[in-house]
Formats: sequence, structure tokens, C-alpha cells
Amino acid sequence: MGPGDAVQMTGRAREALSVSDVIFGYRTYLKLLREEFPGKELRESGMMKEVERCRDAIRTAVSGRKVALVSSGDAGVYGMAGLVLELLRDRKGGEGEIDLEIVPGVSAAQAAASLLGAPLMNDYALISLSDLLTPWETIVRRLHGAGAGDFVVVLINPRSRSRREQIVEAKRILLEYREGKTPVGIVRSALRGESGVVLTDLDRMLDHEIDMLTTVIVGNSETIRFGDVMVTKRGYGKDKNVKTKNEK
Repeated sequence: MGPGDAVQMTGRAREALSVSDVIFGYRTYLKLLREEFPGKELRESGMMKEVERCRDAIRTAVSGRKVALVSSGDAGVYGMAGLVLELLRDRKGGEGEIDLEIVPGVSAAQAAASLLGAPLMNDYALISLSDLLTPWETIVRRLHGAGAGDFVVVLINPRSRSRREQIVEAKRILLEYREGKTPVGIVRSALRGESGVVLTDLDRMLDHEIDMLTTVIVGNSETIRFGDVMVTKRGYGKDKNVKTKNEK
């Protein structure tokens, strides 16, 4: 369903929701859809209920109803698409057929980048700092890999009430591979109502509010800041003998 406000939804996503009999989703996301799709049957559930939500959606679809199962951003990027496919694979008996479509959306990384300028103009790595489903040791290894590979790094789920130190460790790791003046963009609630946008650098990124609604984009050695934007150079017309280091 895209990053937030209904205007950011793709035409195909809107069409799919319009023809659905019932819409399943996390309750926060369904609140965003209630006014846009009045009269629709909405079946909401909370965090940590993803498996039950997907199973219920599959059972309802098998019964013959048109079902929409929503994720924010893109369903295939930290969304429900993968879980639905696995549950369909593992269904016992294979009763009933489902005509499945995965509708792409605008991801949080894309939404945040659009408010910062053009920080994703070259290769980037998308890393969630939540260790709820991924071991922290694995996340640390990925942070080192992204740092060593000079990727622009997009951090999602950077900090919650119970997880305070992961973003601190992520900053420490990335400082092993890039300068403290490397541009960093911090976007809260990207394209959802009043978005909060901060341009800072790697040294000072933790001076600003960061929570679960925040996307953090850390530039690489080719990312520059000028005015109110950050841009990662793509290399168009660049003198290959000149190396740029985060000019401002």
C-alpha cells in the first residue's frame, strides 16, 4: 500500500483494494485505509500475529472471496509476500485454488530517499536493525559487509523502546569504514502526514530522534550534501582520475 498517505499508493494497489471483499492487515495500516475504502470488511490484527493473519487470509481466499492482505511499503520488502508464499507451499491437501497477485509498492527506502534528495543513485544495502527475527550476530556481519563494500546503507527498524543500543553499534561499525562527516539523512514517517526530515552526518546522527517510524540513510564515500539535499554520485561525466570524498 506504499509508504503512508493514500495518495502515494499505486494505481494497481488502489484497484486491487477496491475490488476486494475483505482486507486483512496490521491494525495501524488498516486505520490508514478506513476512510479511503468505506464499507469494506476490515480484519485487523496486532504485531506478532503475522502467521495467523496470513493463514486467515488464505482460508478466506480459498472459500471464494476476494482478499487483499496489505503491507506498508512494498509487500515483498520486509512484508507479507514471502510468508504467504511459504504457507501456500506448505498447505496440506492443497484444497482450493488461489489466484495470487503480488502488487508492488513504494518502499520506505524509496520514500525516505525522495525527501532527502537522491541518496540511492548508486548501489545500496537495506538492513533492518531489529533482531526479533534475525540474530544480532548476523546483522553485525551484514553491517560490516555493507561498510567494507562502500554501500550507501539504509537502516530500518533502527530503535524501539526496548532496543536502544543497536543503532549505536551500527554507527560504530560504519565509522570503521567511512569518515565522520559522511552525510546521513534521518526521515520519520516518510510521506505519511507531516514527515520529519533531518540532514546531518555520521558523527552527529545520534543527536537526533530515531525510533521505529524512522528510516536512516547513511551515505558512502561518493555521497555529498549541498543545500537541503544529499546526493550519491552516479558517475556521469566524472573524471575517473578524481576521487571525491564527501565534499559539502
